[in-house]
Amino acid sequence: MKKELKTLLFETGAVKTGDFTLSSGKKSNIYIDCRKVTLHPKGAKLIGEIILEKIKGLKVDAIGGLTLGADPITSAVVTLSDIPGFIVRKKEKEHGTQQKIEGLIDKGWNVVIVEDVSTTGASAMQAIQAVEAIGAKVVKVICVVDREEGSLEILKNYDFDPIFKKSELL
Repeated sequence: MKKELKTLLFETGAVKTGDFTLSSGKKSNIYIDCRKVTLHPKGAKLIGEIILEKIKGLKVDAIGGLTLGADPITSAVVTLSDIPGFIVRKKEKEHGTQQKIEGLIDKGWNVVIVEDVSTTGASAMQAIQAVEAIGAKVVKVICVVDREEGSLEILKNYDFDPIFKKSELL
């Protein structure tokens, strides 16, 4: 499955070269646009299956992460399993229930945090802080691609398990 996903990353043009500014503010000559595969029917299915394999044997009550990168990944896993999902907003809603987390999650639940590309780990940490604030426990953090630029260090207290490291792709 991993080999198939790697092929799809290149076939869809998800891996690009040029001059880019990443969401972390860092400059890079490589950009990995994972939405090309997380929103691709075959890519979503592969990612969902790989994640389910990675969490096999863990007690997982819910899966989710910071919107927007985590949304299609969460949906893929939810669709292929009986695990409910949640979405962490970048900031609380200013209307209605004013929630930061949408979906199914509760105090005491074991959760998996997902994201598409991790550079510094800041997006994953934002999601982790939100779920821990409501009393949920993070049992694993999974990204499609770890750019190997700081995520491992910031997520050192969690089971960080990327599908790919940038060095594996290039």
